[in-house]
Amino acid sequence: MSEQQVDQSKRTWLIASSCAGVAGGVVAAVPFVSSFQPSERARASGAAVEVDISKLQPGEMMIKEWRGKPVWIVRRTPEQLASLKKTDALVADPKSVRKPDEVTPMEATRNDWRSIKPEILVVVGICSHLGCSPSEKFVPGPQPSLPDDWTGGFLCPCHGSTFDMAGRVFKNKPAPDNLEVPPYTFLSDSRLLIGEAKA
Repeated sequence: MSEQQVDQSKRTWLIASSCAGVAGGVVAAVPFVSSFQPSERARASGAAVEVDISKLQPGEMMIKEWRGKPVWIVRRTPEQLASLKKTDALVADPKSVRKPDEVTPMEATRNDWRSIKPEILVVVGICSHLGCSPSEKFVPGPQPSLPDDWTGGFLCPCHGSTFDMAGRVFKNKPAPDNLEVPPYTFLSDSRLLIGEAKA
């Protein structure tokens, strides 16, 4: 066997083993590198959420999760909308101007009902005090932990903060701000998209 043949077979063997080593390294690196990618659940939690509200009746509320937060969607009755005029003077921030950097769509927060469509309220169900989740208290009138002239809204059981039917916090309560209105838009009369607002 000539010296040239030996060198050629060594070279072939070295190339083959190097290729196998590179391939093995790639196979080993793929799971490691992919572990840096966000999981499907993480991607989904930050994504916009489409909601069908076609079966939501007046006076009812549904809850959807967006970015790990409960988002309340309420179809308000004409009486609930009318109650907002009564609570205007009783809430701490009636026009939602306290937080100008809020990410919510302007048309959803800078009107009398804090929503794009008057009858549909969309708010994050987390109290601005310590992050508790208030409960719905839609029935007007005297009730435990609520004033006798209660017009309907939400009560945070942790420290007694109350919010009207637009998610506006009443004066002299522990919660410093109104319930957050997330970015959202209507795709149709019966579908809305939480997490994206019209540009």
